[in-house]
Amino acid sequence: MPNSANANYWSLFWPFARWLPQVRSGDARADLMAALTGAIIVLPQGVAFATIAGMPPQYGLYAGMVPAIIAALFGSSRHLVSGPTTAASVVLFSALSLMATPGSPDYVTLALTLTFMVGIIELALGLARLGALVNFISHSVVVGFTAGAAFLIAAKQLKHFFGVEMDSGGHFHDILMEFGRHAIEINPFATLVAVVTLGIGIAVRLWAPKFPYMIAAMLAGSLAALLLNHLLGPEQTGILTVGALPASLPPLSSPSFALDHIKQLAPTALAVTLFALTEAVSIGRALAARGGYRIDGNQEFIGQGLSNIAGAFFSGYVATGSFNRSGVNFEAGARTPLAAVFAAVMLMVIVLLVAPLASYLPKAAMAGVLFLVAWGLIDRREIRHILHASRRETAVLAVTFFSALFLELEFAIFAGVLLSLVLYLERTSKPRIVTLAPDPGLPKRAFSDATDVPQCPQLRIIRIDGSLFFGSVPHVERAFDILRARFADQKHLAILADGMNFVDLQGAQAVSDEAERRQQGGGGLYLINVKPGLWETLDSAGCLDATGARNVFQSKEAGIRAIYQKLDRSICATCEKRIFLECKQTG
Repeated sequence: MPNSANANYWSLFWPFARWLPQVRSGDARADLMAALTGAIIVLPQGVAFATIAGMPPQYGLYAGMVPAIIAALFGSSRHLVSGPTTAASVVLFSALSLMATPGSPDYVTLALTLTFMVGIIELALGLARLGALVNFISHSVVVGFTAGAAFLIAAKQLKHFFGVEMDSGGHFHDILMEFGRHAIEINPFATLVAVVTLGIGIAVRLWAPKFPYMIAAMLAGSLAALLLNHLLGPEQTGILTVGALPASLPPLSSPSFALDHIKQLAPTALAVTLFALTEAVSIGRALAARGGYRIDGNQEFIGQGLSNIAGAFFSGYVATGSFNRSGVNFEAGARTPLAAVFAAVMLMVIVLLVAPLASYLPKAAMAGVLFLVAWGLIDRREIRHILHASRRETAVLAVTFFSALFLELEFAIFAGVLLSLVLYLERTSKPRIVTLAPDPGLPKRAFSDATDVPQCPQLRIIRIDGSLFFGSVPHVERAFDILRARFADQKHLAILADGMNFVDLQGAQAVSDEAERRQQGGGGLYLINVKPGLWETLDSAGCLDATGARNVFQSKEAGIRAIYQKLDRSICATCEKRIFLECKQTG
């Protein structure tokens, strides 16, 4: 095999072979500096996201190690960093908490199984070159889902924020009602720690945005808890801590391959896959646009799939592209995917050194940090834009948002996608049908849709703006019926087809049927400005046989001249409108 063929082979199945040989020492140094920042940031985020997911805290860190390396090597983005995210964590908790106790060995096994299933689906979609599937999840669905997830995150952390022992499972309203029943049990010391954490986090984010606000907030909350425990004693304050994390690298793990588990998790796996891929590809495209390069959506599917498959065997849970870490990676000057690889390796070293210190991290401080995370998830500017820009997108946003709050969280994604598709089909099923006529006031008597332009008493000219397919045929057929009933004298109908990009078999049959009705009534149907692709579809469907190829024209001038020859001359003789140039020539 020639060398060039070998190179193409390795580039296709091992994408890092394309860019790794081109990495220079300057690129590596820039990636190392960016990686250091990324490794520090993922430490509090990983613990926080694992808490949201109902997983032991260390699993959030493990999910940012091996999966991040695999995704960077087998993806196509230079800046995308994979790992645990808020949305995936919330969906995982929402689905699995109904099947097992959060944090228990059974729960962890289910999470690993879900991760493996998500990876298999992602890999299969990538190998099948179905990267365009994420385009069916509209931006409004993503905005509504993340906003709903943000409210759920905050609600589920109420127990830790206020130091209340309560059940935080169930839907949004269930959690609020449960909290209301336990409101008199609020622990003022835990609440104070949470408020200090929240306040410091907000202050750092506003006045020192370059400093990692999560780290500052968690340090402040931990110091506040230490001070209260020192002054009053742990028995008096009752401040609970996360507990020491194991100072170890990700241990080997195994998902469950039981058929019952796979059946239970299948709907959730599909929902998580759709959202995870949308998140990863959207972030990758946004950063690629800023970096001046392109990504391959199918390759990203493959990279994300392999990363989750690996994560299932290295104690990780569902990982996808992280907006926070990817944005930090880009802003910190990363040049190649090695930055994500270096960050994962540095995270392993950091965990070995500082994991035991998590025993000083109060759960109330974690709750304060997660309140900040939840607030950051709500894209208030984009929500305002959607509310003012489109009623349809507002409906999609609202359905997704309220489904996330009051129904199963994974169902919210399906509900938003389904409504988006329904609204799209509803819009395309009613193409705009415009009546036209030559306007004497325009150059070359161009066609106009103005209501005051005189109409020919024998010929009706319309333009169909949209595709003629099975979904739009009823609407177009009703329009044909109305034209025949209201304007019975206009026995001839000309359709300007330049606004039609697609016609299926049922659409072609509708045109053929209308042509037959017009002929039986003493008139005819004519197609003008038919595009080449449209002509082939009509011809293959037999439509041109029914209407007659002589009734199809490539220009308006040729069409009008030919149609004029078929008009009733006795009516033309009494007509004073002189609609067409041909009328003047023979008048």
